[in-house]
Amino acid sequence: MKYYVDMQYWLMKTEPNVFSFEDLKNCPNQTEPWDGIRNYQARNFMRDKMREGDLVLFYHSRCDPPNIVGIAEVASIPYPDHTAWNPESNYYDPKSSPENPRWVMVDVRYKSDFKKSVTLSDLKADKRLENMKVVQRGQRLSIQPVEKAHFDIVCEMGGL
Repeated sequence: MKYYVDMQYWLMKTEPNVFSFEDLKNCPNQTEPWDGIRNYQARNFMRDKMREGDLVLFYHSRCDPPNIVGIAEVASIPYPDHTAWNPESNYYDPKSSPENPRWVMVDVRYKSDFKKSVTLSDLKADKRLENMKVVQRGQRLSIQPVEKAHFDIVCEMGGL
């Protein structure tokens, strides 16, 4: 994988019945906007820290078992999430507007499948990952920073 100085690593959660890793792979150019983030802390990570080229652990949540299935890449700089302006969208926010956007999104691109998925139980069982946010109690954010060492361990567990 190509790394750059100050690369950030992320875990991004999605429900596979809403948008799966397979869905990402089937998108034109294998790129899709990551919209609908409506948590201020997750938004701030996306808005203030994410950069094009950052790597993402793609995590399927609300499934049995929850698991990391592969790697994606941040494919754009953050930009306003226009779904917040559409009253018919599940992500509509009447306090957001094109003149004063409250929410942002980034594009993500498929990068690589894991040879085997890494379940939440697998993560919790590995003592090297005890400080990884996703395994800590109460850490439910859909976007979380990941330390490079943890990213590398998870990739190894996934067969990369």
